[in-house]
Amino acid sequence: MSWLQLRLDTSPDQAAELEQQLLDSGALAVTMEDNADQPVLEPGVGETPLWQQTRLTGLYPADTDMSALLARFPATLLQGCNQRVEILEDKDWEREWIRHYQPMRFGRRLWVCPSWLEPPQPDAVNLLLDPGLAFGTGTHPTTALCLTELEQLPLAGCKVVDYGCGSGILAVAALKLGATSALGVDNDPQALVASRDNCERNGLPPSVLTVVAPGATALEQWRGQADVVVANILAGPLLELSGTLLALLRPGGTLLLSGLLQSQAAALCEHYTGRLPLEIAASREDWVCLRGSKPAR
Repeated sequence: MSWLQLRLDTSPDQAAELEQQLLDSGALAVTMEDNADQPVLEPGVGETPLWQQTRLTGLYPADTDMSALLARFPATLLQGCNQRVEILEDKDWEREWIRHYQPMRFGRRLWVCPSWLEPPQPDAVNLLLDPGLAFGTGTHPTTALCLTELEQLPLAGCKVVDYGCGSGILAVAALKLGATSALGVDNDPQALVASRDNCERNGLPPSVLTVVAPGATALEQWRGQADVVVANILAGPLLELSGTLLALLRPGGTLLLSGLLQSQAAALCEHYTGRLPLEIAASREDWVCLRGSKPAR
């Protein structure tokens, strides 16, 4: 089945009115996206920031009379919107994603392999992954940075916390690299399911990976026990959760933080100053991974 999509370029002050017009005209879905490569990061509570050049796209059934539809839009609203109608061919998007997801190597010996493909190096440390509906495939720079850092750590016999575990990719990687136990924490129930599934998929006993929501009693049981705490989330939560992350870490343990841009690193390092010194361990594109050791008592 095919669809028609109406694309409109606009400014933030007209975006809401245009969105409503698209919905009122029968659009099945409306999306907004950046039309000028302008990042919008971590809005404040109650804020809905938009790009200075915003593109709206309305999706319609293939038999929609787009000429008649556009004629009902106020002329002043469409002025300068560079409107265009395109045919969108339907695809099996799950199969399309599977076709492009290939094995990836991190460091010297760690491979992340889609569960439906044979590992390219059977004797390497191979993590078989099916993210399901959870975030974390290794393709994003921040996940890649964390995987590379974990691969370089001496994890044999360690206890590892993956805060914001998503698909469980970092927790399972740590276990495959020699950690004896891991704790995955996420507020998305799909992430907890995906993490358990990926642990089982890699032939690991369920007992080595505990997955919980924030605030669970298991967090208190891990207090001061983790040799490594890794959190690949966003700069804002990394600031807000600093007390929680540091409380999980044993003296002398390693903290890895990612999910933040180079421009956000200084503020985060300053926030942790006095409790745990942080420095940029690695960067990829505009993203960084911070690393530090908790001072011994």
